[in-house]
Formats: sequence, structure tokens, C-alpha cells
Amino acid sequence: MTIQWFPGHMAKARREIEEKLKLVDFVMELVDARAPLSSQNPMLQQVLQSKEKMVLLMKRDLADSKVTNEWIDYFKERDIPALAVNVNDKADINRVIQLAKELGQKKLEKLMKKGIKPRPARAMIVGIPNVGKSTLINRLANKKIAKVGDRPGVTKQQLWIKVKKEFELLDTPGILWPKFEDQTVGYRLAAIGTIKDQLLSLQDIVAFVIHYLQEYYPNSLEERYQIEQTEDDMLEIFMKIGKLRGALESGGHVNFDKVSDIVIRDLRTGRLGMITLERPTEEA
Repeated sequence: MTIQWFPGHMAKARREIEEKLKLVDFVMELVDARAPLSSQNPMLQQVLQSKEKMVLLMKRDLADSKVTNEWIDYFKERDIPALAVNVNDKADINRVIQLAKELGQKKLEKLMKKGIKPRPARAMIVGIPNVGKSTLINRLANKKIAKVGDRPGVTKQQLWIKVKKEFELLDTPGILWPKFEDQTVGYRLAAIGTIKDQLLSLQDIVAFVIHYLQEYYPNSLEERYQIEQTEDDMLEIFMKIGKLRGALESGGHVNFDKVSDIVIRDLRTGRLGMITLERPTEEA
């Protein structure tokens, strides 16, 4: 199955990014730490081409820290500086600013050698929807500038933001790509809330999540839902979770949609523990 999702404002955003790219010195690319590669827009990689960039693995507080460190090494091995970020951690915000200063300084030194008057470094911040971009911008600017929402597609236009006196940041709308050829990528992004829930069957997404947890985080399932690693009948698993969590309808029947809502909410809020849905070893 090919999953397609490409609203008109995202097509417009791509064109604007291509036009504005020449105005910036480097790019801040935001990915979700729970699915760092799946949340990298392949279309955006084509647009950015050889522009210098840094990768920020957002929502590190919801991701498996061990696997996050593996992903940071993965990017660094490809000469891409990377940081794991919790937007509510001031130390993380300071690290982002410091890394941005270092990248910007390289460009400014080249300009100064050409006799061009020094100016603040300029960066473009890009990423898929609902990755925490607006919240990060507000933290960097230390005031509320960007609109924040818990659903994909809140930012609709580009906006320049000054970050102290360190650099200037160009905000851009979150962009998804036209379609997901790899269904697993679609499931990962749907599970973490990047794709609107209505685009895929939530029961299918939850079945994918449960299979993954059985392989990599069996203790999470057992502690939260009393599901053992060896259980492989998805119908029985749904029934067990439904009865345990009271996801019932009239007559005492399990409501599978309610079960799906429970599991996906537990995943997204961290109640299942710190979970990462892909790892570099799989992609290799």
C-alpha cells in the first residue's frame, strides 16, 4: 500500500525553501528521535543538496537514550553534526545555540576574508510536521513567536527570528513528502503522530507497534498490559488489553478502536517507557 499525503501548502513550502536556501548559511534539520531516519524528508534532502546542516533529534525525552546515541553516531559518521534535544531542557537549548554558532562562524569567516562586513549567521530550520519545531523556536528566541500545536501542519508561513545576538533563524512550514513507498515508514510516522491519524487504520498502526515492542521492548508490554513476548495472536492481544483497561462496549465486548486509542496514547506520552521505533542497525 502506498500512503499519499501532500496538502497544497506543503508544495508551496517546498518552492519557498528552494528560493530562500541561498539566503542562509546552514540548515537546522529537525527529526523525531523515536524515528530519526523515517522522519527525514527524502524530498527535502534533494532540495538541501550540499548545504551544510545540523540534525536535531527532537523529543529525546520520549526516545530510548541508548538508541538515540547510536543515531547521533550514525549522523556524525556521515559528517553531519547531531544533537539530541528536549525543548524543556535549558542545557539542550544552549547546546543547540552553541553548535549553530560554530556552524555559522565558518561562513562568516569566509565573508570577512572577502572584505564583507560581519553580520549575524543565518540558518533555516526545517523538518516534518509535529516534530517540535515551533516550541524549539520559542525556546531559542526566549519568547513566544511561533504558533505551537499538537497536530501536524500548524506552521503555514515562513518567518525570520532573531536568536539573541547569535544568529537569525528562518522558520518554514513542516513538509511531508508526496507519498510513502515504504509502508513501515508510514506506520512509524503515524505511530508518533506525524501523520494525521485518519490517514491510516489506527488498529493496523497499533498492531505494528505491538509487534515491534515484542521484539525490542517486551518488558514494556508485560508491565503495562501483561502481554508476554511469545503471544502472537493479535486478536487475543487486543482482547486482553481491552479487558484489562476497560475498553468495553455494551454487552461486555471489547472495542478495538478504544484499545487502539489507549495503546497509541500510551506510546506517545511515554507511558510505555522510552521507545524508539527504528535503529541504525536495521537501516544498515
